[in-house]
Amino acid sequence: MQLSRCGAAGDRVSIGRFTFSWLATFAIAASAFFFTATLPAAALSEIKREELPAPASPEEAPEKSVPLPDPIQTTPPTGAKPDEAEPEEEEPEQVEPGQPAQPNGATQGVDDPNAPLPEILYDLEKLPEPVRRMRQLILDAAKTGDIEKLRPLIGSGDDATQLSLAEVEGDAIDFLRGLSGDTEGQEILAILEEVLTSGYVHLDPGTPQELYAWPYFFAMPLEKLTSPQRVELFKIVTAGDYEDMKTYGTYTFYRAGIAPDGQWVFFVAGE
Repeated sequence: MQLSRCGAAGDRVSIGRFTFSWLATFAIAASAFFFTATLPAAALSEIKREELPAPASPEEAPEKSVPLPDPIQTTPPTGAKPDEAEPEEEEPEQVEPGQPAQPNGATQGVDDPNAPLPEILYDLEKLPEPVRRMRQLILDAAKTGDIEKLRPLIGSGDDATQLSLAEVEGDAIDFLRGLSGDTEGQEILAILEEVLTSGYVHLDPGTPQELYAWPYFFAMPLEKLTSPQRVELFKIVTAGDYEDMKTYGTYTFYRAGIAPDGQWVFFVAGE
């Protein structure tokens, strides 16, 4: 009976060991299968992780390359507008050496022979008061026979009366005296008086060049003078002078101009 119990117990022990061994084997096999099944995915994940480069820090990031323009390129790229050229400044009118700028029509004369003839005026009441006053002062000085009386009327500096188309050197009164046929300058005074007692014209009204000019022949083509007007002309010039002027087509003897503010602008002769 004891042997039977021992045998039965040994059988149970053997069965238990067998069962444990089988379970262990199954567990090991299952673990191996699970490990084997999951290995490729894990390995692949590890490989991909190794291939990806580590992100660069801001300090290590390379700068972007910006293409520089071709320094030799002379034409603008397509679609670009060339720079607009700046407008050229007009050069001031050049004055020849020894030829001062002529103020307010001293050399105006007849610009267009076909232009309408200016109105010839004799009525002194139509003159502005400053013009009328300066004209009378000049006439009063001329009638004295003393050319020095013109000095305060001529003035000096930039506002001085123009006495020649060229630059006047030296004293203005000495220059006028030298133009006269006599040594005292009385001939030039007589011419000045004769000019200012003739008819006059009003030039460029309403402009900075506005002027009252004597004699009116200065602003008219000679060929358009009437017979009575030529009689007035011969009070100032000779017939020989007239023939010479016809070469130029305009009056070239002495003329005088006074600005609306009363400034004696010029007393000149010549072309």
